[in-house]
Amino acid sequence: MKKNTVKAFSCDWQKKPVDKGGTKKINKTTLYRFKGDFAWHGVKIEKYKPMGKDWSSLIRQTLIGSHGETAKFHVRYFEIAPGGYSSFETHRHEHVVIGIRGEGVCTVKKKKYSIGFLDTLYIEPSAPHQLTNPFKKPFGFFCIVNAKRDRPKRIG
Repeated sequence: MKKNTVKAFSCDWQKKPVDKGGTKKINKTTLYRFKGDFAWHGVKIEKYKPMGKDWSSLIRQTLIGSHGETAKFHVRYFEIAPGGYSSFETHRHEHVVIGIRGEGVCTVKKKKYSIGFLDTLYIEPSAPHQLTNPFKKPFGFFCIVNAKRDRPKRIG
């Protein structure tokens, strides 16, 4: 009898970079210089997810993970505007969230964690979670995840 297997994939939903010759970009050392206002040269600002009505006022920048790197992790910067929130979701991969701008709240299961500058939160696999910004200033954070991961399942 065949075992059921689930293939992991990236949920960044981006095409892999290619060079002008049409081949996969070569893995190379790259510095993404901070240009102020929580943006980096060579890193584009994107929507949190391509679509959905279960999140609001949230952007993403993928610093490591969408430029041809072969790292087993991705480093993304997310920013939630005042009153904004991420999807309430669960998945089998884990997260590390590090606050770097303003403050926000992360609900994991039924517990709420306040996150401020350089506070670091580990979110265990399969734990339902959501990040929110109930404050008057933007909440920015780094989120580190596995490069290969399962697609989130929305809750509610």
